[in-house]
Amino acid sequence: MKRFFPIVLLAAMGSAALAAPASYEIDPAHTFPSFEADHMGISKWRGKFNKSSGKVTLDKAAGSGSVEVNIDMGSVDFGHDQLNTWAQGEEFFDAAKYPQAVFKGKLAGFKKGAPTQAVGELTLHGVSKPVTLKINSFKCIPHPLNKRELCGADIATVIQRDQFGITAGKDYGFKMDVVLNIQVEALKTE
Repeated sequence: MKRFFPIVLLAAMGSAALAAPASYEIDPAHTFPSFEADHMGISKWRGKFNKSSGKVTLDKAAGSGSVEVNIDMGSVDFGHDQLNTWAQGEEFFDAAKYPQAVFKGKLAGFKKGAPTQAVGELTLHGVSKPVTLKINSFKCIPHPLNKRELCGADIATVIQRDQFGITAGKDYGFKMDVVLNIQVEALKTE
């Protein structure tokens, strides 16, 4: 029994070390924040942001974690140069004055070690509001090349852009709801 106890203690310590929170860096080459917004009730405008960064902490065993995503507002891309320039300007994102949108939140609603939502605050156009992101899918795998854990998720929410001071087109009947979708991948730090 005396020999058995240290083995059990070492095994418990080893499993506790494995269950410790892990840190991840968001991979900007595989992360695509995108959006869908109304155009006078007759069509949808879709675009994405080409530059983003951030970090995630995740403790699957404890069912907890945090996330921070930074989006470069000057990287907005509608696939139309003239519209991109206008959206970066003072009438819309005012990227010179508000260069980044930032979401900071806690991972929540864990099921089988995977979060189902991120609850936090979005700062956009100088305004901060509570936002809940729905995590539609979440999966971690060993990265085939660098052998570190890689996690990915498909995330969505809807915001009201006028609540963040972005009201362009409201007087012409543009709906203010914007669908946000983020396809994100994050690599475990060493």
